[in-house]
Amino acid sequence: MTATVTPPAPPALDHGLRRIDDFEAPSLDLTPAEQLRRIRRQAPEFREWLRRTGTATAFAARSLVTLPYPKRFGLWEACSLPLPYVWMTNRMFVVQWLDQDGRTRTLVAEPSDYDLGVGTPYIAKALRRMPGGEEKALRRFFVRHPRVGEQLAAMGIAPEDVDYVAFDHLHTQDIRRLVGTTRPAPDLGFTDSPVPPMFPNARLIVQRDELSHVRDVHPFQQRFHQSWTYEDIREDSLLPVEGDVLLGPGVALLRTPGHTLGNHTLVVNTERGIFTSSENGIAVECYAPEYSEIPGVRRWAQAWGMEVLMNFNTPEYASWQYNSMVKEKLIADPIPGRPELRQVFPSSELTRSRWAPGIRPIHEHGDLTVGTPAGGAGASR
Repeated sequence: MTATVTPPAPPALDHGLRRIDDFEAPSLDLTPAEQLRRIRRQAPEFREWLRRTGTATAFAARSLVTLPYPKRFGLWEACSLPLPYVWMTNRMFVVQWLDQDGRTRTLVAEPSDYDLGVGTPYIAKALRRMPGGEEKALRRFFVRHPRVGEQLAAMGIAPEDVDYVAFDHLHTQDIRRLVGTTRPAPDLGFTDSPVPPMFPNARLIVQRDELSHVRDVHPFQQRFHQSWTYEDIREDSLLPVEGDVLLGPGVALLRTPGHTLGNHTLVVNTERGIFTSSENGIAVECYAPEYSEIPGVRRWAQAWGMEVLMNFNTPEYASWQYNSMVKEKLIADPIPGRPELRQVFPSSELTRSRWAPGIRPIHEHGDLTVGTPAGGAGASR
């Protein structure tokens, strides 16, 4: 009988996080090709190490909003259908694990405030140009699912139970109602007092580079950011990190730059295997384009030798994004019953819609629950 080897504890950081040193940070000192070769060696070793750290007690995905997205971004050059938009569903993820004291810890990832997301310059302009204008477009083309608080309440989780919040990157995000502000915000209805945080005990884990970039945005980036909304947010609600971190048994955030420099990917070991999640790609088949049934995608991947199909709205570091997607798929376990596909769960997932005929993903994770989410046992400070 082989003894189970307990992985050594990574170096400790603040607030229960631990640094992970399995991967090198992308660098201009190495060619993208060499970095990709190193990722191919390192990712399988990391996957097995993470598995040995333990298993999350719950992993749940819930829909927030289904919306149109330019085909030229989501499927880049690959799709041959003459469609301006595809549809995708933004989802939030609830991840729970037991800490060393046996207490349940809760992470809420991607809790987008979709009512405020339409203030993003690109989205606002696109809505105004749609037939009938913004209000008609929102009613006709968008499907709004229950909001973050409602989704948590349905799982028995109170906002006070949440320990951590995270986004893979901060495109489109206005986080003021999530983390609170230090000054009044009249546009949110708070004319005489600061905005209270939705999650009073939680810290927003964010790569330091991502926070710096959203606060000092370049003209190339500005159309997808709401940088002005970060001026008065509560600094003590933020938990900036640099690089890869382990949150708890089987739960990590890995730096996956490219889509933005500060992009990071949620990695969760569950009783159904390891999931990875980001918006580097918008469909399972973007990580396996050779199996896609969307017109043009398989042929494009074969013609150009592309292993992944990037979400290409902001190709800030395109070769790094490609490498990050390969990392995500090498870490994720196969989908049960579909060994050719991986449990890569896009935070914005390509979704069938009558408005985009011919776009039929080969797999949609949809809303799912692995394990049993538990309320009432989270943050206590």
